[in-house]
Amino acid sequence: MVGQNSTKSVPMGRTWLLVVAVIAAVALGVWCVPALRHRVVGMTNGSAAGANGSSEGEEAHDHGGHDHSHAGHDETNSLELSPQARRNIGLTDEMVRPVELQTFFRKLTVPAMVVEQAGRTKIQVAAPMSGLVAAVHVIQGEAISPGRPLFRLRLTHEDLVAAQTMYLKTLGELDVIRREIARLQEITNQGAVAGKVLLEKQYQEHKAQAVLNAYRESLQLHGLTEEQIDQIAKTRRLLREVSITAPSYEEVIRDRSKPGVPTPRRASYVDKPSRGDAAEPAPFFLVQRVSVEKGKFVAAGEQLGVLADFSELYIEGKAFEQDASDLIRAARSGMKVTAVPEDSQDRTPIEGLEIVYVDNEVDPDSRSLYFYVRLPNEILYDRQRPDGHRFVTWRFKPGQRMQLLVPVEEWADRIVLPVDAVAQEGAEYFVFQENGDHFDRRPVHVEYRDQFFYVIANDGSIFPGDRVAMTGAHQMQMALKNKAGGGVDPHAGHNH
Repeated sequence: MVGQNSTKSVPMGRTWLLVVAVIAAVALGVWCVPALRHRVVGMTNGSAAGANGSSEGEEAHDHGGHDHSHAGHDETNSLELSPQARRNIGLTDEMVRPVELQTFFRKLTVPAMVVEQAGRTKIQVAAPMSGLVAAVHVIQGEAISPGRPLFRLRLTHEDLVAAQTMYLKTLGELDVIRREIARLQEITNQGAVAGKVLLEKQYQEHKAQAVLNAYRESLQLHGLTEEQIDQIAKTRRLLREVSITAPSYEEVIRDRSKPGVPTPRRASYVDKPSRGDAAEPAPFFLVQRVSVEKGKFVAAGEQLGVLADFSELYIEGKAFEQDASDLIRAARSGMKVTAVPEDSQDRTPIEGLEIVYVDNEVDPDSRSLYFYVRLPNEILYDRQRPDGHRFVTWRFKPGQRMQLLVPVEEWADRIVLPVDAVAQEGAEYFVFQENGDHFDRRPVHVEYRDQFFYVIANDGSIFPGDRVAMTGAHQMQMALKNKAGGGVDPHAGHNH
């Protein structure tokens, strides 16, 4: 009996061990599941709070010490940014400003390009007569003053040599006739010679003077100046070389004195020249091209070089045919146009420009209507080298791409915000209003938008005086979606 009882007790002990192991495994599994563990901890804290009369469980859900239970706060539409996040999206104190009612001009955006003023920007320098290039006094790219010598030609034109020779010969004959007249006048007064002889010599003088005048005109037609012809008469020597100078700026200066035609100016953000003069520069030319070299033979009329005056250019706008009425209305009313450079890092808008004229024909292929805006230029770089050569760089250059903003309609009392202040998600548009230490998202109605501004309806969504983030709206919208656990649309707020 004793042996049988001892044999049955062994399975019973194993059963108790198995039960204890199962209980331990279940307890371990419960503790490893986060949701169950939180419920256990919450029940424990709740019972402890009930026993102690405290609210430690509520303090655990106090958002890290922040109280967001104030009036008007909605946690799903509110965002708090760290100082680092503000700096990352450029949200400085200056970029959080109160909303104001203002006048908005609906503008027509037109692609454009900087172009030359035909007949004024470039000046072709041609050889007045055939000859050899004896000297080139300028280098390509330098700035020169009016009247400065450009080239020196050694004359080889046979007609010019013959014209100078005949001019000198006629001068000599005229001198002989005048001396003879002086002698005859003295003799005639003494009664030794009849007055008829003196009269014949005077006729010869008039004839020689007429021939001399004709040769003088011929020399001018060959390209000689009045001063050069006077030099031939004074020295009684043929002119072997001729100097070609930059044209006089007298006509240009007279044109610049007219209203609306500016003188060259320096950009405000560029250093003054090293010469020390703070005054604005006098008109000058740029040597855009030197087409010859020393020793080259050139024929009369052949190009020696090209001078350019970039102090004033045009912006050629390319509008659609249906925009003609808006353009003409803007030109008639004198509305100022704004230009925005496209191809350069300097995208500072150029404001206050004037429409010169709208073209009178439509391009038959593209159906485009061209119009032209006057563009005063600015000097970016102005330095004179020790060897005397001066170099100047203009801010605006022909071929530079721009956008023209032409005001066509005026809207008063509108809320106008920059494009970076508004975020878009589907059909909804949002702005972020400052509310204490965080920003609340506010839905708004957009009446109009262009590439620079949104026009927001004054319907009570936001009010004048509300402080709104003027930049970073798209990034703040993405942060709210991340906070809510939704997927992030990388194209939200962007129009493609």
